[in-house]
Amino acid sequence: MDRLRALLCGLALLLALPLAAAPPELLLANVYRDEIDPAAYLVSEKLDGVRAVWDGETLRFRSGNRVNAPAWFTDALPKTPMDGELWLGRGQFERLSGIVRREQPVDAEWRQVRYMIFELPGAPGTFAERAARIVALVGAAGLPWLAEIPQKITVDRETLRKMLAATVKAGGEGLMLHRADAPYETGRSDTLLKLKPWLDAEAVVVAHLPGKGKYVGQLGALRVRLADGREFRLGTGFTDAERANPPPIGSVVTFRYRELTAKGLPRFASFLRMCQE
Repeated sequence: MDRLRALLCGLALLLALPLAAAPPELLLANVYRDEIDPAAYLVSEKLDGVRAVWDGETLRFRSGNRVNAPAWFTDALPKTPMDGELWLGRGQFERLSGIVRREQPVDAEWRQVRYMIFELPGAPGTFAERAARIVALVGAAGLPWLAEIPQKITVDRETLRKMLAATVKAGGEGLMLHRADAPYETGRSDTLLKLKPWLDAEAVVVAHLPGKGKYVGQLGALRVRLADGREFRLGTGFTDAERANPPPIGSVVTFRYRELTAKGLPRFASFLRMCQE
């Protein structure tokens, strides 16, 4: 009887736990290609932040997990669904990641975070019209931590090239191009494009390869597997701390690279970060 009672209590506790939210359906970017005419797009800086989706009540990562932001941060947000990036500034991703993923948020840290909006999920009209609505929405809210990501017109490929060069020189990561005439949609599409001096992709860690020389006793390289099953060695881009405590086997990492080899593998691949969400 005691054992049955314990099982029933355990079942009741499991039923009382909140169900994990499904990942939100989002628009995902393809890589910009030279044959695409940028004149049809609005262009913005690609922020090195953490994507977060606001449904009017809850702020979530793209995984569907709840962002543990302070109540003052979310309670004041407009009830309109929004999609954007939590951001500290250029080159601050690692510090930002630590802040927004704490179980217990630290107010002083969150006072430095801004929610940078680039889309209104499910809203009608073209992207150009939604971008104008974002500016009005942010202005009406009047919150120091809420801002729109500025959208600019580019008339040709040369203008786009100059915009990319200026952004990267200033410490930015790259550019995003969103078709000005596009209705709201989800999934991976040429409606949204990313343009960076480096390309990036994700892979699963399948093995730790031992280091040599000054890295004896530490990580030498990761053996990683791409989505199509191909594997390769990822051996650069790690800090000393990451070599001492490498991403665990089974985790997903982001790496950057210049181009693909004739065999379709990333050339000049370099570790960027772990994918935590």
